[in-house]
Amino acid sequence: MALIPSISAARWLLILIAAAGIYFFYGFLVPVLAAAVIGFATWPLYSDLVRRTNGNTTLAATIAIAFTVTFLVLPIVLSAIYMVGEVREWFTWAVHVNRDGAPPPQWILALPIVGSWLGDQWTQYVGSPGSIGELAQLVSGAHIGNIYRAVLAAGGGAFHVVLTLLFMLIALFFIYRDGASFVRQVDLLGERILPNRWERISRVVPATISSTVMGMTLIAIGEGVVLGVAYWIAGAPSAVTLGVLTGVMALVPGGAPLSMSLVSIYLLASGSPWAGAGLFIWGTVELFVVDKTLRPKLVGGPIKLPFLPTFFGLVGGVKTMGFLGLFIGPVLMAIIVAIWREWIREAELTEEQHAQEPELQLRIRDGSDG
Repeated sequence: MALIPSISAARWLLILIAAAGIYFFYGFLVPVLAAAVIGFATWPLYSDLVRRTNGNTTLAATIAIAFTVTFLVLPIVLSAIYMVGEVREWFTWAVHVNRDGAPPPQWILALPIVGSWLGDQWTQYVGSPGSIGELAQLVSGAHIGNIYRAVLAAGGGAFHVVLTLLFMLIALFFIYRDGASFVRQVDLLGERILPNRWERISRVVPATISSTVMGMTLIAIGEGVVLGVAYWIAGAPSAVTLGVLTGVMALVPGGAPLSMSLVSIYLLASGSPWAGAGLFIWGTVELFVVDKTLRPKLVGGPIKLPFLPTFFGLVGGVKTMGFLGLFIGPVLMAIIVAIWREWIREAELTEEQHAQEPELQLRIRDGSDG
């Protein structure tokens, strides 16, 4: 008689293989997750493409990858390259000011009511020699020289970024080509793991990913591009970086209007009142149109994702997954919130059924007595 039953040995072997796979392929987790998110979000478009190619999934997947590279990957890469260059200029300026000091700009002093107070704060925390270094040490725990060297070395990670994007595109190709077969296998395993809940979860998760990507990520990218072009036309400095920051802030409710308003105020205070006013009017109209027309058409209604999970998804995604975490983090938090709401709804329905059982039994008893 065997010391360990064959079924138990097989289960432990599967667990060990899964643990080894997670350990060795952990570096591929981020590109695979990004590919899965893009695949889920664009699956209806891909299904239509498969029909147009007479069911040739390989050809359809190749065309879909070409569109993804052209309209998603290349714009993001080019924006990131320009942003890194502008951020390097910011840090170069910060290093010089930290060494030599700098008086507050005239446009800050010219601000009504708060100008003098902001000038004093500038002198205390920015303008005096060593002030920026002390502030950086307080906020990040690192010296400004170390931060500056990290920013300068950001370009050295280009090979890693290209490799990550390449793995993402390879994974996305196979998700497109073999996605239907993979979903059937996942459904078989899901029915065994969660036999009573898997059918509802398997419907909620794809819809949540599609709504989150379309309603938050895609629109945030669009708002960052449109407002970034508006910043450039209005003459704002570092328009690409400000556009990227606006796109990131657009993932948080109220973030895009706040970013646009701050840039408009800067232009107004720095001697460009017409540019600042024009930017504010254009940004207000554009954001209103997007929120009232485009977003409902893309997702069928607003995404009711609370502020705190959205914020945690952004911060946690960037901290653990880097730049791609900006898009993966909110999606994962949206899935968690959707599953949580499904379980709460199921618990509420169960409680209602239990509450109605005594009344139903009483009615049955009264009917039998009559």
